[in-house]
Amino acid sequence: MEAGAYIPHLRADGDALASAADGNFEARVTGCPEWMVGDLVEHTGEVHRFWAQVAERRLQSHEDVQRSELPPDDRLLDWFREGTEHLASVLENTDGSVPVWSWSNQKDVAFVKRRMAQETTVHRWDAQDAAGRAQDIDAELAADGIDELLDIFVPVEDAPLKGDGETIHLHSTEGAGEWLLTLTPKGIEVERDHRKGDAAIRGGASDLLLLMWRRVPTSSVEILGDNALAERFLSWIDLT
Repeated sequence: MEAGAYIPHLRADGDALASAADGNFEARVTGCPEWMVGDLVEHTGEVHRFWAQVAERRLQSHEDVQRSELPPDDRLLDWFREGTEHLASVLENTDGSVPVWSWSNQKDVAFVKRRMAQETTVHRWDAQDAAGRAQDIDAELAADGIDELLDIFVPVEDAPLKGDGETIHLHSTEGAGEWLLTLTPKGIEVERDHRKGDAAIRGGASDLLLLMWRRVPTSSVEILGDNALAERFLSWIDLT
C-alpha cells in the first residue's frame, strides 16, 4: 500500500469513529467486552497522542512520552478530533525514514503511519458496530492490515506457533491478497502466494482482518480443509 494513503484513511476513520461515538458513550464494545464506547474514544485518543509525540519529538524511548489528563465527557469528542488531526498533520509532514522508538522490529515513522491507520480503522469499526451500523474496512487497507499482522505482530508473539510443515492459505476474495503460512519448528513462515494449503481461510479482506483481530466470528469466512489447523492458528493470535 502506498505510504501516502495512510493519512487520508486515518483522518476519515477518525472522523467516522467520533461520529459513531457521539451520543453513544454507554454502548458496549463487543470486540473489547470490558469497554464501553466512551472508553474506546479515550483509548484511541490517548494512542493518537502517544504516537504523535513519538513522531513529532523523534523519541527514542516510550518513557519520554508526556502524559496528559483526560478531558470531561462533554469535551471528549472535541479532544479526540483535535488529537487525530494533530497526529495526521505530524505524520504527513514527517518522512517515514525518520528513526523513532517502537515496540516492533521496525523503528521508524513509517511504522507509526501504518500502525495508526490500522489502529484507527479497527476501532472505527468497533464504534460503528456498537452503534449498530458497522461498515467494512476498505479492502486495500484491510489487506495491508493482514500484511502488518503477519510481518510485524507475528514475529513478536511470546510463544511462536510451531509445526512440522502444516500450511494455511489465507485468501481475500476482493482485490489482491493471498498468503501461504507454513508452520515450522521455529514458527510461522509467510509467503505471498496462491498455493493450496492444508487449511484455507477465505473471505473478504475486511472480514479476514477483523477475524484475526477477533472482531467477527469464523462464520464470517469460509474455512476449507483442516478445520482444526485453522482454528489452532486463529486461537493462537492473541490480539486485543
